[in-house]
Amino acid sequence: MILDIALLLLAAGVPYYLLLEKSTKFNSRHIFLFSSTLLLCAVLLSLFIPNEHKTVLVLISLVSAIFSIYKATKTTNFYKFGYYLIFVNAPFFILFEEEGALYSLSLLIALLGIYLIARFYEKNYGSANYHHITGITLVTPCVGTYLTLYLVALALYPPFPNSIFFLSYIFGSEPNLLWYIVVTTLFFGNFFLAMRVMRKTLFGRESSSIHYVHMTLKEKITHFLVVLTLLILSIYGLKETLL
Repeated sequence: MILDIALLLLAAGVPYYLLLEKSTKFNSRHIFLFSSTLLLCAVLLSLFIPNEHKTVLVLISLVSAIFSIYKATKTTNFYKFGYYLIFVNAPFFILFEEEGALYSLSLLIALLGIYLIARFYEKNYGSANYHHITGITLVTPCVGTYLTLYLVALALYPPFPNSIFFLSYIFGSEPNLLWYIVVTTLFFGNFFLAMRVMRKTLFGRESSSIHYVHMTLKEKITHFLVVLTLLILSIYGLKETLL
């Protein structure tokens, strides 16, 4: 029971909505970093203390996930979008726990890419809110390419590890009604939210009337390493699935 409560606090969004979002001491970037760190702690905890959780815990995290999908549709801030995605995926992690650890890890790596994009927006445009620069194309092709890759990974498209681990775990488990609800909510929630951001963010169209802000070499290398890590996880997940 103590572990159940711990994972609920670490992975699901309930305490964040009740406390952090109402606090003036935490901005969206702080909540993003805090929630990502706690999810990583939950993943490590599940590896050392495996446990089957009660249905009520999954139901609470599912309600929080549905609410997070709604909240994510109301924001155009990359930081908020990032930690909402953590809460959307919490039921999957709690339902599968140890098996969902690698899925959660690949989720965090993809969200690290989103975090870096948000920092790029903040540094060059003064805000991590992409709505405020709608109509302005960022650097071609680097920022647009990386943003597309991260969103496609979050939308559970193969061959990214998010989709491979997701399919591997659902194929290897025994379905029931709650299982169907969680899997359906997770799949369509991730896909809808990622595609919504992609549709509302313009990139990849060069124009002589637009001033382009180019990424630094350090930023390019950092994003390349994030994508490379996702590729390595994809290969590992594919190998595990085929075996």
